[in-house]
Amino acid sequence: MPNIKSAIKRVKTTNERNAQNAAQKSAMRTAVKKVEAAIANKDVEAAKASVVNATKELDKAATKGLIHKNAAARKKSRLAKQINSLNA
Repeated sequence: MPNIKSAIKRVKTTNERNAQNAAQKSAMRTAVKKVEAAIANKDVEAAKASVVNATKELDKAATKGLIHKNAAARKKSRLAKQINSLNA
């Protein structure tokens, strides 16, 4: 544990941010998994409904810097492509 006041604060804020980032990333992954599960069950309506939430979570994670914006775009594109293949 650091002795300097600014270092103590830095450790505290780092731990808080790590917790927030972990929660945000977990929510993003869960949203994506819900879409993938709906696609696996061939449930088009559930997939379309959950892809909206997944897109929101991916965009939020990209904005916060948890994932790269191109990674978010790639994941959104792949989900949309899978949903479109269900419709065909």
